[in-house]
Amino acid sequence: MNNIISAVGFCNRTGKGDLSVLDASLREIAETGADACEIGVYAEEIISGGRIIEDRMLRLADIVRRYTFKKLSLHGQILSNFMDREHLHLQKKVVRAMLELCDRLGAGILVHHSGAGQLAGGENGADLDRMEREALAEMGDVAKDYGVRIALENIFTTESGQYRQTPSEVAATVKAIGSDNVVALIDFSHAYIESTYRNLDFLEELRAMAPVTGHLHVHDSFGLPYSMTRFYHPAEATALGIGDLHLPIGWGDIPWEDIFSTLTFLPDTSLIMEINAERFGDQHPACLERARRLAGLLKQQWAA
Repeated sequence: MNNIISAVGFCNRTGKGDLSVLDASLREIAETGADACEIGVYAEEIISGGRIIEDRMLRLADIVRRYTFKKLSLHGQILSNFMDREHLHLQKKVVRAMLELCDRLGAGILVHHSGAGQLAGGENGADLDRMEREALAEMGDVAKDYGVRIALENIFTTESGQYRQTPSEVAATVKAIGSDNVVALIDFSHAYIESTYRNLDFLEELRAMAPVTGHLHVHDSFGLPYSMTRFYHPAEATALGIGDLHLPIGWGDIPWEDIFSTLTFLPDTSLIMEINAERFGDQHPACLERARRLAGLLKQQWAA
């Protein structure tokens, strides 16, 4: 690869919580020739009440060590949220356990979703920002001890009245923390949807994030917020182009070549394709080839 994008790969298929799918899903990724993998460890019942279940952990490690990915990352809980005042102490316990999992599995990145909340009376967004930053700074110190980076992922607004940071505000959070162990994660489809929803300049939002970004989630969409949510089959959402579709690269209208020709990221960034493997596994080889071409555009830019 190059000194910016050091590895390219896929997220795994998540199972039903008993580790039965994990080996096959990692094998599928390895057989594409990908050199990076992101494990959705949140779905595998490894942590209970903030504690690692040791026998499950040992089984997990046995499966993971069968594969020699250059870069391994773990995806933290989908509901991870350091703006969750009521459950903040529980949220932090889980992140501590996840960071220990990273250390024991040799994963260099823990993906953590940026926060959201409904503002209480007398509360404003700055209060939630402060709570999230304090928690991230604390967990950044834990991550430093393990030699792991927390990658803060931009998300899109999911309900009416929700307080949610824009991509550029996520970047500001990372900058304010000022830790080498807390970086931004650009999810391009999430940024596209949020930019559409808030009438923001999509590329400007990406430009704000790029200098502090150390991990990428790549999947395609049309940037359309969920104006409808009832679909009888996922293919109907694809046909309409509505929502966070996790499509193969090129199936949506994200301007990938323009993005990768103009932005750069932190050194040693992994590019992970979050493409629905159950539906689009046949597209993985073509997506891997295209993703590597995109990474090459960064190399050309760096050389220039």
